[in-house]
Amino acid sequence: MARIELPDLAHAYKPNPQKPEDYALRPMNLTWDDGGAYALLGPSGCGKTTLLNIISGLVRPSHGRVIFDGKDVTDLPPEARNIAQVFQFPVIYDTMTVFDNLAFPLRNRGWKEAEVRKRVEHIAGMLELSSDLKQRASGLAVDAKQKISLGRGLVRPDVAAVLFDEPLTVIDPHLKWLLRRKLKEIHHELKLSLIYVTHDQVEALTFADKVVVMTQGEVVQTGSAQELFEEPAHTFVGYFIGNPGMNLLACPVRDGRAYPGADGIALPAKAQSALAGGASVTIGIRPEFVECAPAQTSDTVAATVASVRNMGTHFMADFAVGGHTVTAKLRSAPARAGEAVWLRFPPERTLYYVNDKRVA
Repeated sequence: MARIELPDLAHAYKPNPQKPEDYALRPMNLTWDDGGAYALLGPSGCGKTTLLNIISGLVRPSHGRVIFDGKDVTDLPPEARNIAQVFQFPVIYDTMTVFDNLAFPLRNRGWKEAEVRKRVEHIAGMLELSSDLKQRASGLAVDAKQKISLGRGLVRPDVAAVLFDEPLTVIDPHLKWLLRRKLKEIHHELKLSLIYVTHDQVEALTFADKVVVMTQGEVVQTGSAQELFEEPAHTFVGYFIGNPGMNLLACPVRDGRAYPGADGIALPAKAQSALAGGASVTIGIRPEFVECAPAQTSDTVAATVASVRNMGTHFMADFAVGGHTVTAKLRSAPARAGEAVWLRFPPERTLYYVNDKRVA
């Protein structure tokens, strides 16, 4: 296990990058603690796999360094970094038994057979593969094969880190949930350093202690599930995290108030000072925090009900506010489509962004 530091890291596949768009990974500084569970979360093409491959040694960064426990490993090949990597599709030996697949990394390192058996049986028990140990891997279902692949990554107790590159993509949705729970249990027991790449926010938020959110090669926020949900530092985080994502309303500003529609909302002093002569701000509020108010107050805006859907446990409603659509999760139906209502944005739950970055 290792503490991983990535000081001044950036990567460009083309020579002499000049603009931010020239970088596959824009400059970043990251530190991941020994024994932590981290997720790299973002849409396809945002640089997640490139970053993972830099950590593993499959790609050498064009800028910056990779540090494991204070040692510079930037120029070391993968086999010298003592890491394990689990890929999107199972990487196993079909002609071997499940036992021999799991034992392979240990035998390669000269473990005694009694120690190999003890460790393999321990990991197989965790992954619920004990009954399959004598079977050839070729006859197993895809989810069982991916369990073997996971087990091969977890079987070595001395690895600096285990890197997962979207390992559950090919797994049935229900089995995904079971395997995520199992990985979480294994992490708590073995205290391995785990880094998990995914585009699925549910996988990232349920697996990791800290989630690194990426877009267009840039790390825009690192935080816990609660921090990313309640205090997104970037509009992309607000939009990408949550189901549905955060309401983001670009508003003109006049006399210290932001106007998503005909009615204005008073801006906090911090948001006003961050405008620096600009004339617009983006209001961000989660659908869970939007309220229907019985009457107009200083922090309400006029809205028209666009649609209401009964979701069983709550109502999902869309409202028209000026030229914006505001989505709300409500305990009761607000009104019928076409009717006028007042929406309240609680000040303690309303965030403000300038140039996509949170200012208040």
